[in-house]
Amino acid sequence: MAGSTHTVTNQPPPLAGYDVFTADRALVAAVERHLAPELHEEAMAGLSGLGRSCGSAQVQEWGAQANADPPVLRTHDRYGHRIDEVDFHPAWHRLLGKGVAAGLTAAWTRPGGHVRRAAGFLVWTQAEAGNGCPLSMTHAAVPALRADPDLAAEWEPRLTAQVYDRGLRPAHLKAGVLFGMGMTEKQGGSDVRAGTTAARPLAEDGTYELTGHKWFCSAPMSDGFLVLAQAPGGLTCFLVPRVLADGTRNVFLIQRLKDKLGNRSNASAEVEFAGTWARRVGEEGRGVRTVMGMVAATRLDCVLGSAGLMRQAVAQAVHHCAHREAFGGKLIDKPLMRNVLADLAVESEAATTLALRLAAAYDDGSERERALLRLAVPAAKYWVTKRCAPVAVEAAECLGGNGYVEESGLPRLVRESPLNSVWEGAGNVQALDVLRALGREPLALDAYLTEVGLARGADHRLDAAIRDLLTELADLEAAEGRARRLVERLALVLQGSLLVRYAPPAVADAFCAARLGGDGGAAFGTLPPALDLASVVERARPVV
Repeated sequence: MAGSTHTVTNQPPPLAGYDVFTADRALVAAVERHLAPELHEEAMAGLSGLGRSCGSAQVQEWGAQANADPPVLRTHDRYGHRIDEVDFHPAWHRLLGKGVAAGLTAAWTRPGGHVRRAAGFLVWTQAEAGNGCPLSMTHAAVPALRADPDLAAEWEPRLTAQVYDRGLRPAHLKAGVLFGMGMTEKQGGSDVRAGTTAARPLAEDGTYELTGHKWFCSAPMSDGFLVLAQAPGGLTCFLVPRVLADGTRNVFLIQRLKDKLGNRSNASAEVEFAGTWARRVGEEGRGVRTVMGMVAATRLDCVLGSAGLMRQAVAQAVHHCAHREAFGGKLIDKPLMRNVLADLAVESEAATTLALRLAAAYDDGSERERALLRLAVPAAKYWVTKRCAPVAVEAAECLGGNGYVEESGLPRLVRESPLNSVWEGAGNVQALDVLRALGREPLALDAYLTEVGLARGADHRLDAAIRDLLTELADLEAAEGRARRLVERLALVLQGSLLVRYAPPAVADAFCAARLGGDGGAAFGTLPPALDLASVVERARPVV
């Protein structure tokens, strides 16, 4: 029996039973903007269905269960046979199955597929980010496999099938497959050219035997993996099937699973190859070039994943403050808290708007849009993923002590928030990649300047930021030491340009004032108070 003093008051209701997609006004607007009108009805219906699922109490519980019960490695069966299998909580399989069924690996097969899939990925990340890894790599394997038309014809229909067919069996017997990848090694890390895994040609043309290790192999339960190894002609990309066509297990020795800060529902492994059968993808010695299509796609997913985490953190903070009372009124109505919430909301909308613009460039596919992606993807990956952690931490603080308690869900977001900045090349790798694009691919800078120039004359702070950026770009000698500063400005100017063109004036004004005009502090909640902050917060508020 509850004590007489235990009366629960002034606590917000759970943020559950709502449509995560339609409650995100910035995301809905981006989808409408970038999709052809004839696709709107079908796309909106599908995304709303996914949003309702994501916002349901049932799926939220699955996310909590999958995170609380991380995968377990079983190296041997009861008889001592090596099996190298990973067991997952049933909730993990339910989440992954819904993600596959929603088309999160099928962007390449339908009109407007990248925008639709990007919006869905951003939504589904908010259920549990861990299952995003196999969804991302399966989606991203397609452009790499297209380096070999025969391999692409064989595997692409399986990769893009909207069927989650779990269990280790020959791929040709499955309705759908998942892919992982293995690039980094202990001694090399991000320097994949330092890899020592060796590939020895076999008698059958295009087939090899691999010997070596991978320090990080993501999603080791997958049906196939793209792997880099040293062939006689140099670093080469290979397809490693988990199960061979005759039903025997390929040699794929899982040494251990990583004990990670966050992303705990997803398995990341150290693996050994010892006579492992592989099929070459692309030409010998061109492994990095072959796999870069996959890397670019997964880098965009890092942007989308971070945007999704930010959106969920902001939604939780705004929802809490809309119901919680302190010092004589609702927190959301207090000028200082409103400033914090508005600042967080602006950061979230800037991330979403940029991520969906890049997805639209994939759908367009023109030379100009491909050139824009070459520069904008690493710049966005650098900046948006770095903004995720401070947003998640500040949002948790909006809940006070409640935000530090696991049941609130905010600690899971905080632990997850640094991940996308590390995966697929940490910050310095992205910054150096931007410098390479600036030095070697002039069309990339032309496409970028054309894009930001579309907003010229609309905001004086943006115009000034573009002029300053052009000054920095005029001298790229010895630019490595200031590469982070340059890439940050590239990302901010691009975000500012998009918000000025597409966001409500209150959002664009706040962004340009604080991020481009210098009228803001280092912490969130330092926007100029004269701005229309109430409108910014109301736009970010999820309606349940």
